[in-house]
Amino acid sequence: MNQQLAVGIDIGGTNTVFGIVDRRGNLLSEGSISTRAHAEVPLFVEDLYNALSPLIEKMADTGEVKGIGIGAPNGNYFKGAIEFAPNLPWKGVIPLANLVKDAFGLPVVLTNDANAAAIGEMTYGAARGMKDFIMITLGTGLGSGIVANGELVYGHDGFAGELGHVIVNTEGRLCGCGRYGCLETYVSATGLARTMRELLDTHQTDSRLRGLPPEEITSKSTRDAALHGDKLALDAFEYTGRMLGQQLANFIAFSSPEAIILFGGLTKAGDLILKPTVRHMEESLLEIYKDKVKVLLSELKESDAAILGASALVWEMKD
Repeated sequence: MNQQLAVGIDIGGTNTVFGIVDRRGNLLSEGSISTRAHAEVPLFVEDLYNALSPLIEKMADTGEVKGIGIGAPNGNYFKGAIEFAPNLPWKGVIPLANLVKDAFGLPVVLTNDANAAAIGEMTYGAARGMKDFIMITLGTGLGSGIVANGELVYGHDGFAGELGHVIVNTEGRLCGCGRYGCLETYVSATGLARTMRELLDTHQTDSRLRGLPPEEITSKSTRDAALHGDKLALDAFEYTGRMLGQQLANFIAFSSPEAIILFGGLTKAGDLILKPTVRHMEESLLEIYKDKVKVLLSELKESDAAILGASALVWEMKD
């Protein structure tokens, strides 16, 4: 009997990547199309079908595709729709799950990209065997997925767990959501770069980055400077870790997870971000939670993680 396979699709603002995955998390086939090039959703779905269906057909001798999982910005699990995603070319509410289901004739489940990452981590990665954990994705913004009692927390409307939009400073930085002081404006790749630029503006300390054009002061250049012992770059990581650690202590207070799992480009800084985060988290925790919650880095290969996370949604489907 052929094994079951799952299709994972991750929709980003620039490109959409997809692949076919087995139950062990092996990526058997993959491809991509442009998201940005499709101003009309039906044309996007048509292009997706033309690119993906040949891969599915080639897998016929290997296994049977059980369904399709989609991770997308502002993806609503309950409605199977993308709702008002600011970084996609399509506006309003897009019933994407039904459109893809009609095109492929397969069951389709959709959620937001951070929730998909959490399910992927629970299925294939560092959260295997865990029933209570929080996934934090540290990229351009801060995404999150909360798993409690083995189930992803969606809330009544499908949008629970937007921890990146917890307000940490009511008079703080302007966020892309239109509010001020959201956590992701401080704890993200863009947040770290902004902190570094502010430190250069307000301190006279020598720095490898001083004098560079603002657009060249990025999370990567800040990391590289910190690895060379640059004081202001190290301060930027300390500040970012403090902001993240203090908020992780708050998140732990409401769900008491076994672990916090960090994923995304900012985690490439390793101990530069991990050590201050854990230190400030432990300092801020209620006594009953101290030394109980692990902070782990994702075990998913970054280049495959989006597809794996989306594909893992399929294994959660009810037969």
